[in-house]
Amino acid sequence: MLNRKDLELSVAASKIVKDLAKLKKDESILITIDSAGEFILAEEVSKAAEAIGAKVHLAYHSTPPGYGKLGEHRLPDSLMSAIPNTDVWIELNNQWLLYNSAFEKAMKNDVRYLFLGGMNVDQIVRCVGKVDLAAQHAFQTKIVEMTKKAKHMRITTAAGNDVSFAMNPKRPINSELFADTPGPHFLLGQISWAPIEETINGKIVFDGSFSGGGKADLGILEEPITLTINNGVITNIDGGKEAKILEKWLKELDDPRMYNMVHVCYGFNPGAVLSGLCTEDERVWGCTEWGFGYQGPMFDGALGDAISHADGICLNSTVYLDGEIIIDEGEVVHEELAELAKKCKQ
Repeated sequence: MLNRKDLELSVAASKIVKDLAKLKKDESILITIDSAGEFILAEEVSKAAEAIGAKVHLAYHSTPPGYGKLGEHRLPDSLMSAIPNTDVWIELNNQWLLYNSAFEKAMKNDVRYLFLGGMNVDQIVRCVGKVDLAAQHAFQTKIVEMTKKAKHMRITTAAGNDVSFAMNPKRPINSELFADTPGPHFLLGQISWAPIEETINGKIVFDGSFSGGGKADLGILEEPITLTINNGVITNIDGGKEAKILEKWLKELDDPRMYNMVHVCYGFNPGAVLSGLCTEDERVWGCTEWGFGYQGPMFDGALGDAISHADGICLNSTVYLDGEIIIDEGEVVHEELAELAKKCKQ
């Protein structure tokens, strides 16, 4: 029986394994999806991998109660063993396995990991299948080059966000597009890095969505959540009922490391719209995103482990690199970037 957007989905699945993960004949690939995920995605990615001649393992399992290490006690031993022992791992889970102990082992084993957690057919088609990868690569390469040169950054929004921080030129800036090298990779259209943590100061206002897994998976926000940041640490949380849920959740976790700001990102996927799913929302064009808690190894930061991780979205951001504006309320305005950005959206 045919399903909606079958043909478009087949294109996206082929791009995932051939163009993004650069999967090769006879390589092992593990595709994971929990019971809350949209299983047809896992089927189509598996078929595309089989067509290449890869050794395919599709792992369907019960949905864990939270992200990362919070949920791993509910995962089967066979799954935890399989994750570090493959060439390529594509995660489609609704409740992420990302940052759990099997993930950490996989990164030490040089697994090529591509995270596409929680996405549905429409999202995969919009955010992968219909994206011009060449145009996207040109734009992301240029903005990474410019950001890498900056010593100081400031990000503001009309919602009251006003945060600044210093940059460490020795740390990587991760441009999410291709997943063809060992280590963690994520849905294309996001550019992420770790500022010098203790220099992060100001107000961070989440006015898009918030994701912390389990009880803190808030989705699209009804009211903004304002974090006061002092020297890289959350010292106050203001807002309505959703802010109170976040505040309570953090207290219940009883892990002071969860208050550490660990990364910031640009969002630049031309197909992404605010949906309540963090994987897509982080890439809404012109947003910035902040993560706190666990700091992934790809950031080469000063923090590292925590019991979980959470992410919030700041829409229509204005970004200054060493005082020069490059993005104005979500629109790319710098002359070296504007034409490249336009080609991504055509």
